[in-house]
Amino acid sequence: MSAAYYDRIQRLRRLEALLPKPGSKAGDCLDGTRLLEIIGEAYGKGSSNSRRRALQRDLETLVKDGCIEAVNPGGKPLRYRRIGHEVDDDVLIWEYTLRQVRDLIAEAVPKRQLDRLWERLLHEGDCPLLSDQQLRVVPDSLRLRPVELYPEVLHAVISALAQQCALQVVYRNAAGERSRPLLHPQALVQRGPISYLFALKNDEDDLRLYALHRFIRAEIKPQIPARAAEDFDLDRALAEGKIDFGRGEQIELVIRVRGYLTPLLLACPLSENQTSEEEPDDSDFDVRLQAQLPQTGQLLRWLLGAGDNLQVLAPVELRHVLAEQARKMAGLYPSDPDDPIA
Repeated sequence: MSAAYYDRIQRLRRLEALLPKPGSKAGDCLDGTRLLEIIGEAYGKGSSNSRRRALQRDLETLVKDGCIEAVNPGGKPLRYRRIGHEVDDDVLIWEYTLRQVRDLIAEAVPKRQLDRLWERLLHEGDCPLLSDQQLRVVPDSLRLRPVELYPEVLHAVISALAQQCALQVVYRNAAGERSRPLLHPQALVQRGPISYLFALKNDEDDLRLYALHRFIRAEIKPQIPARAAEDFDLDRALAEGKIDFGRGEQIELVIRVRGYLTPLLLACPLSENQTSEEEPDDSDFDVRLQAQLPQTGQLLRWLLGAGDNLQVLAPVELRHVLAEQARKMAGLYPSDPDDPIA
């Protein structure tokens, strides 16, 4: 076996191991650009075009051999995932595993996608890289118990999304009123304990949010292709705060912090453009922070949860909201702990 042939076999195995497991959703699958960012050195030091062509040849080989598949045939860019073929159990398996870990880290760390990294380490393929006794993700806030869902409803929603077809549902709104819309699913989002479906309703073009626990029945309609919402992008919708029922307009948040928040926010910024400066020696706070981020209900709850370890300086409107909420909360408690509650 020539050295060049051996190197290519190694590269193909590494490329296959890097791709997400069978059944992964399209958004989690990797395209050529991301693959080159992660393992570009495996394709030498030639021009970007030559390395991209070599990668494309490797991907085509793996597709032809039945190892991987394109999740969006004909799309641009093509995204790939594994079909189920596993790397042979030979003397090099540990080397492949270590290489896979390095590749996963190279993908996740620059974009701070640690949640995705932990998920893949725990659930990658039939044999996770780490067990739940070696890795655990602990929430930093109180978690409510998830809502109860009808299994048949959840199955129908996921199936309709996967097959990109319509969904006939019986839906009960917050007022208890029932309707029977034909929905065109776009994306499913888990927000805390509640699942929401982004969907178009009947022939309407406005995107709506539907809470899954309000679905009484759901029936998949494979003969009716789901209409695509114009310019819908899930990442943008989340960034704009739509899942949190806020307008999501960008604000310039200026706060002063102290206590546990000081090291936390210096290590884990509120946004990529966060800036900080130390407070004067006579200040009651440690650091002043400034960051651009969407104004949402989630942000408001986080600010309120910080208590007196945080003070909002700007925007003025948000400062007033916090002040009013603080006054209402203070009104619920007597100044004297021994006083009876009315």
